[in-house]
Amino acid sequence: MSTDTASEAAADTDREEPRGNELGTPLELLLADAGHGPLRRFVPGVAGLKFAAGLARHPRRVAGRTAGLAAELTRIGLGRSQVAPHEKDRRFADEAWAKNPLFRRTLQGYLATGSAVRGLVDDAELGWGDEMRIRFIMDNLVDALAPTNHPLLNPKVVKRTFDTGGGNLVEGGRRFVRDFATPPRVPSMVEADAFEVGRDIAVTPGAVVLRTDVFELIQYAPQTDKVREVPMLIVPPTINKYYIIDLAEQRSLVEHLVQQGQMVYCISWRNPDVRHAEWDLDTYGAAIVEAMDAAQAIARQDKVSIFGICSGGMIASMVLAHLAEIGELDRVASYSLAVTVLDQARAGVTSALLSHKSAAASTRLSQEKGYLDGRTLAEIFAWLRPNDLIWNYWVNNYLMGHAPKAFDILYWNADPVRMTAGMHRDFMDLAIRNALVEPGEATMLGSPVDLSRITTDSFVVAGIADHLCDWQACYQATQLFGGDTKFVLSTSGHIAAMVNPPGNPKASFQTSPVRDGHPVNAADPEAWLASASKVRGSWWETWTDWLSERSGDERGKPRKLGNAAHEPLADAPGTYVHDR
Repeated sequence: MSTDTASEAAADTDREEPRGNELGTPLELLLADAGHGPLRRFVPGVAGLKFAAGLARHPRRVAGRTAGLAAELTRIGLGRSQVAPHEKDRRFADEAWAKNPLFRRTLQGYLATGSAVRGLVDDAELGWGDEMRIRFIMDNLVDALAPTNHPLLNPKVVKRTFDTGGGNLVEGGRRFVRDFATPPRVPSMVEADAFEVGRDIAVTPGAVVLRTDVFELIQYAPQTDKVREVPMLIVPPTINKYYIIDLAEQRSLVEHLVQQGQMVYCISWRNPDVRHAEWDLDTYGAAIVEAMDAAQAIARQDKVSIFGICSGGMIASMVLAHLAEIGELDRVASYSLAVTVLDQARAGVTSALLSHKSAAASTRLSQEKGYLDGRTLAEIFAWLRPNDLIWNYWVNNYLMGHAPKAFDILYWNADPVRMTAGMHRDFMDLAIRNALVEPGEATMLGSPVDLSRITTDSFVVAGIADHLCDWQACYQATQLFGGDTKFVLSTSGHIAAMVNPPGNPKASFQTSPVRDGHPVNAADPEAWLASASKVRGSWWETWTDWLSERSGDERGKPRKLGNAAHEPLADAPGTYVHDR
């Protein structure tokens, strides 16, 4: 598979045919694993014992599956097998897999064996949590053993080796040594110098109008003569750089917003180190309130719209609950939320995979270091989709000897942010107790968190192919908030749900039915899906229309950025975004 195709697949998962046994992996589970390192996910532990016991309880099933595999391998050897890869499996697109007898039999043997191995997981009849861990291990084992990953079994690699006299393997060896010398120890998805933040990406004009120890606040320059009165504050994830919402021109959500007349402010979180180990949920919650104060003061408004993304959306939701508790929720004109899970039970986090013991061990390790290394987390993310994010680049970089092509999303993905030990501890606590679901089980800035008190109109976005934040789990926000909630389900994955500019003829989304002017959200997400209406195009346009209705009247654009109390300190994208 070519690098550009793989990059598109990594960024736009609706182009793939997902396996029926693929399971979403909640953010908190990844944070727990990141505390131990990525290898922990490959240790079956007690789940392995249960798997063996499950197979022992069903010897006839195991014998039948083994006999079926033996029979299929015999047919393959005789050239009579009909086993074939899925039509969308790009690994085997080369015609040699179908026409060359040796390569065809190798492929068919691999597919038959992989199917049998995955079938054993079904035969064991494990509980959800144990099945999730064993299936993850089995899927990664099968994917690793694909003949495309072997230099002598991949026809494209064999041809290139002859053409270059082995030069591809020499170059690939150099790349392998360089990639695995330092974390994250996975193949590079993009060259380190492929982009420059502030020159190629994160280029929407603006200025830093507030800098604290925790964040910089960027105000973007208006690009229309008239702007909406109510400013918008974007709260990005705390474990990634903010510029996923400000990629290249024509792919930037921030650019789209300002071109629609929105006054946009965005938080750029500092990349913390050991000095900031004690920063916790309250630290980041207070930062959001401080950013709200500044945006309102500069815009001379008593309201602000808020847009929270992933982990930033979790914290922003808690801040809104705090504002409701102290009687200041009227400061929020509208609330938008993207790819964010608030009800962890729906994401499976309370399964055996995330126990009190594993959470405590993970947070203890990060406490000793002072932070959770973003490079380790990036490595774990990569193993969630090994064919796209590991083995595709293994073949391209090391076997073919090619440099990975430049792709802005993958550059952003390779530019991680550390998480403080205090934040890691608090996230683990929220997850293990599923504390945001029960009123008062969590606190923010001294206030009990009750999400039902958030009566502000909200707009919630999820991706149907999201492997990190399962869309059904994201949907639960509609059941937790107390106001009207418009839910939008994009036909894409975790990142592509955010980078969804207008103009893509394949783009579409599904949205809530409306009754008497109010969105209708059934208790069951599948029931909602059955009643939802499909809309062609990007959800960005629907969202900006919804946002404009709640952003006040139009007025002349401001003559300059900031105000007397918030003078511009630096041009966007600021300084914190460059911290490594």
